[in-house]
Amino acid sequence: MAASAVSMQPNMNSSHLSQLTPDWMNNELLTGTSIMAVEFDGGVVVGADSRTSMGTYVSNRVTDKLTKVTDRIYCCRSGSAADTQAVADIVASHMDILEVKLGEPPLVQVAANTFKEICYNYRDMLMAGIIVAGWDKTKGGQVYTVPLGGMMVRQPVAMGGSGSTYMWGYIDATYKPGMKQEEVVEFVKNSKLNMVLIFNISICYIS
Repeated sequence: MAASAVSMQPNMNSSHLSQLTPDWMNNELLTGTSIMAVEFDGGVVVGADSRTSMGTYVSNRVTDKLTKVTDRIYCCRSGSAADTQAVADIVASHMDILEVKLGEPPLVQVAANTFKEICYNYRDMLMAGIIVAGWDKTKGGQVYTVPLGGMMVRQPVAMGGSGSTYMWGYIDATYKPGMKQEEVVEFVKNSKLNMVLIFNISICYIS
């Protein structure tokens, strides 16, 4: 019996390729994050870890999750990295235009309201949790939380991201109102170091 040659060329259509792709490569890029901001008399301190993940795969260990909105307003981003960066860029552009119109820096609450409006209006499409923190001459240091869905709440200390679960106990036990700038910086730093998994920490203060 003569041997017959059989061609084993794979069917390289998209569905076949998707089956060969590891699960973590099909997951949306998430920031797998712990972010926080704390008010003090004269300003705010914001902090974030630097880990970005896709499912269980850590795709970047040095992501900057603190984004400048104006010279004295920053936001901490959690959720979809693409969504949060796009929203932050839009708000920063709006604040630049507003500053030109007003002839002075916009208020922190105005920036937070702009984040809230975008996150609420596009709540079915965005996965974005934002903490807006900054200082202005009207209300001083302020921290606003804009969670998924577009609600906005002012808080003296705010946390967000999937990693924030690990910080609650430490923060409940050690946070006290009226801390000075140096105390708040140490408080934010120690909150991050108490997490189970940490890479780099970004911390800045605005006053």
